[in-house]
Amino acid sequence: MAEKSKMKCNKVVASDRAGKKKMVKACEGSKEKLIHFGAKGYGHNYSAAARKSFKARHKCDTAKSKLTARYWACKNLWAGKGGSTKSSPKNRQGKY
Repeated sequence: MAEKSKMKCNKVVASDRAGKKKMVKACEGSKEKLIHFGAKGYGHNYSAAARKSFKARHKCDTAKSKLTARYWACKNLWAGKGGSTKSSPKNRQGKY
């Protein structure tokens, strides 16, 4: 378990929680909070199309509070341009 008091504010590190990719000690004003974000089982599909869908679905343009997982997922995992076009693992793809 990560010790919050020893972590630096607003610095993203690998998560120690099962099923999560990243964690951050979010500090805003006098508040601080340990936030885990990013689903581990979804592979590395950060393609342009996946990025656009995620940002629209999570309304990334309105994510302003550093104390939310949405803010960090938008800023850290889904920010930037391209990324991998590798598809998600077979057991995670939708059944249509």
